[in-house]
Amino acid sequence: MAVSGAGTDGDRPLAKLITTAQSRPAISNFFPVDNRVESTLDPATLLPEHLVFKRREGKKKEDIEYTFHQREGVVTVVKGGTTERVEMPPGTQDVISCLYYTRSALSLQPGASLTMNVYHDKKNRKLDVRVEEIETISGPWGEVETARVLVVMPFQGLFLNQGNIRVWLTTDERRIPVRMKAKVVIGSIVADLVSGWQASSPAP
Repeated sequence: MAVSGAGTDGDRPLAKLITTAQSRPAISNFFPVDNRVESTLDPATLLPEHLVFKRREGKKKEDIEYTFHQREGVVTVVKGGTTERVEMPPGTQDVISCLYYTRSALSLQPGASLTMNVYHDKKNRKLDVRVEEIETISGPWGEVETARVLVVMPFQGLFLNQGNIRVWLTTDERRIPVRMKAKVVIGSIVADLVSGWQASSPAP
């Protein structure tokens, strides 16, 4: 997962959220995975404007493109050579932007929760998020205090996930996502932050 600039729309700067998932060589021999998702959003509102999903899973190959018309409450979906317009509630997120919105909007107190609408795979879906507990974890960034956040997934998302996803956010004002875990079709996936970390104070 990475974040980069995406130019401007008039005077508005845009950001691009990029997520890639590839299977290891041993798995690729019988079930290759090579997915790439790019979401363009307005960092001022954290609302998505455009998403491209290039899915390569086993023998499945499909490209899906979503354009979010937030003011009109409509999402345009291009898939398999057909275009469809679907109504969506105000403030609808996509499968990537929802994680970044959660990071900003959710209180990091244990028991705090948040519900949002996510448009994915031709449906509007309610996504529930809640803080399980405060937990100190270690990784390439050292030892940090984090809030362990449970994302209750009602659909298969970006990582062939077979159920819920957990994300660990630092409890300081930056709320940096340092770890994510999910069960997948074969085994599990663990993603750790590998770059972009800069301690706000001397490391312990």
